[in-house]
Amino acid sequence: MKAFTKTKYGGPEVLQLEEVEKPVVKDDHILVKVMANSANPADWHILRGKPFFARFSFGLFKPKDKIPGADFAGTVEATGKNVTHFKIGDRVFGETLKGGAFAEYACVPEDVCAAMPPGTGFPEMAGVPIAGLTALQALITHGQLKAGETVLINGASGGVGHFAVQIAKAYGANVTAVCSGKNIAFVRSLGADQAVAYDQENIHQHNGKYDLVIDTNGNLSHKDFRRMGRRGVVVGFTTMGHMVSVSLKKAVSRFPLTQFTAQANTKDLETLAILIRDKKIRVHMEKIYSYKEIPEAIGYIEAMRTKGKVVMVWENVPGKA
Repeated sequence: MKAFTKTKYGGPEVLQLEEVEKPVVKDDHILVKVMANSANPADWHILRGKPFFARFSFGLFKPKDKIPGADFAGTVEATGKNVTHFKIGDRVFGETLKGGAFAEYACVPEDVCAAMPPGTGFPEMAGVPIAGLTALQALITHGQLKAGETVLINGASGGVGHFAVQIAKAYGANVTAVCSGKNIAFVRSLGADQAVAYDQENIHQHNGKYDLVIDTNGNLSHKDFRRMGRRGVVVGFTTMGHMVSVSLKKAVSRFPLTQFTAQANTKDLETLAILIRDKKIRVHMEKIYSYKEIPEAIGYIEAMRTKGKVVMVWENVPGKA
């Protein structure tokens, strides 16, 4: 099968498209014929081995996993003997941070997958897993968002942010979206009640008060969270120094601030599938690449100016079902 592989850390240029052996299905895994992938910041962080401490999980001197890629959508080709949730031919989507998705076939645990809702296409659903799970878990699992509450979403037009705006509205919140001035109309089209253009107003001096502050951009200080929010959730960080600063201040403060990495599970993926089925959320695909352009797709999102999602499509992908 065709797959992109890496044998050393670096930028998208270290990826090589080559023929590798098709994976053998494991007992509690499913073998997925991949129809589409999406690119995420996690992909280029893992590819470059940054921040450095991440290499303790992914390989200290060189990558442990040869095939990168997390998000996928496709059809079930085979099932392990312990699999009960899926059968051959099912259309599924999911993610695995352990890699293996940037290939024609991926062998993944069944509990990181869910069935695609009727009427959706593979490119659309490939854009959901990491970004959608991160938004859902930031708002609901860790943010404990309730109907009628106010939420500020920093980085509202990106992959995670554009899902967060829609999910927050679906759960009955009043949403203030922070994005660039050029994306104000976009976040309003997603349902944002108010919008703040960070290139017109300094978010570090914004004096609004919210029940929950979600930072998907990773540039809010601990002081920003305390000034604007009653509780907060950090999705990522822009620099190592910023991460250390926020973490140290969080350790000595009583302010309820959570930092997390999204965990894939069937239940949350099914929640996202229902929201998509019921048209409560939609996937905005800014760019669609061929699978042969996966390195270019990763390079594009590394610039961190993506509106919505970037997806990559394999050959002969059928339409919606």
